[in-house]
Amino acid sequence: MPFINVKVAGTPLAPEQITAIQAGITRLMATVLHKVAPLVGVLVEAVPVAGWSVGAEAIARAAQVDAIISADTNTPDEKSRFISEVNQLLKTVLGAELAEVSYIVIHEVPKDSWGYDGLTQAERGRRRA
Repeated sequence: MPFINVKVAGTPLAPEQITAIQAGITRLMATVLHKVAPLVGVLVEAVPVAGWSVGAEAIARAAQVDAIISADTNTPDEKSRFISEVNQLLKTVLGAELAEVSYIVIHEVPKDSWGYDGLTQAERGRRRA
């Protein structure tokens, strides 16, 4: 049940761009990190470009991706591939003005520290066993 927050600064996003980011990240969560696609939540947020700088310099377009997954469920190679492919997705959808310093962060949370529908991921695992 990963949750991914994508913040984008710059030219306002078209609905098609939002959909492409949501669909692309969901697909990569499923194919690269082996997550269950119907449980992947993706929030794309537009943020004011005036509030974003890189090296204390204004930018035209930037993005920040924060992906929350359960700890110890993926290999370093899988996480590296996910970061690479999300970066390529952002470049494709957002275009050449995307700042090189656009970060993709995978946050690994212990299974007993998060969940959905009132159950932690650890409890879900115990109930499946």
